[in-house]
Amino acid sequence: MKPIKAKARGLTIGSKVVACDNSGAKIVRIVAIKRRSKTVKGRNPSCGIADLIKISVRKGEAKMKGKVFDAVIVRQRKEFRRLTGERVKFADNAVALLKDTKGNPKGTLIKGPIAREVSDRWPNVAKNASLIL
Repeated sequence: MKPIKAKARGLTIGSKVVACDNSGAKIVRIVAIKRRSKTVKGRNPSCGIADLIKISVRKGEAKMKGKVFDAVIVRQRKEFRRLTGERVKFADNAVALLKDTKGNPKGTLIKGPIAREVSDRWPNVAKNASLIL
């Protein structure tokens, strides 16, 4: 997985976030954080922008409710710092659902902006984005 050029951690397991694509999910809950190795024993692992996570659909279409999918965090409310010195934060926490772990998105459109770090790590997700900040 390609490293991102920012220090960003802001969400933990159990956080409820918005699904910003047109896959059918509306509100999702973070169930697990995949590919996260740096943590301390006994500490809840955290995740941030452009991280791969497992989510469970809480609100949305009836056929998707309760199902577990992979997703990528595309926006986070917690401020993070890029290596250029600028600080970025968004109005909400949002994810984009994935079909598989290769990065192919489930939806065909992402509503709202996504972070530049997401487009660096997940180029297939960035193709569906309307705006990249």
